[in-house]
Amino acid sequence: MIPTGLEVLSAMITPAVLISASGTLVLSTSVRLARVVDRVRTLSGTLEEIFNAPEDPLLASRGTHIEQQLDLQTRRGRLIQRALTSFYVALNVFVGTTISIAISAFAPAVAWAPTGLGIVGMLTMFYGCVLLVRETRLALVSVDREMAFVLGLRSRYEAAGRRPRHAPAESGPKAGFLE
Repeated sequence: MIPTGLEVLSAMITPAVLISASGTLVLSTSVRLARVVDRVRTLSGTLEEIFNAPEDPLLASRGTHIEQQLDLQTRRGRLIQRALTSFYVALNVFVGTTISIAISAFAPAVAWAPTGLGIVGMLTMFYGCVLLVRETRLALVSVDREMAFVLGLRSRYEAAGRRPRHAPAESGPKAGFLE
């Protein structure tokens, strides 16, 4: 028995939702990639300034830190690129799933195709999400290292016989942002 048009269209709803989800993941992941590119450009500019500055142990320390940050950003960019590729592949597979639903309505011999394609699409999307979790962890490592470096600047200045230009903030309880 040939299914009605309404039955075929109803079956195509699920892949359409997954296509929308894939598109949203592509968009948000593209923004993440743009942020990494911006960060790399900023770090590269700072590193170039350090290379052109007179020799200074504090600048050398900052240069080493920036090179480590650039390594982390490179790893993040590669993970994001792989995640984006996964999401684009998932998007294409879900479109293929939708098409295969329509085809299988008239060719029962390929009725397995929508299920198979749907599973492949979901696995591909899952893989992309796992890559984004790994990238998020690298982003936090990057922030942690940056904060440790910045917070250690005072001791680096003092070790070099320089006095920081501002006094340390007073310790003790302070009103929070929402208080």
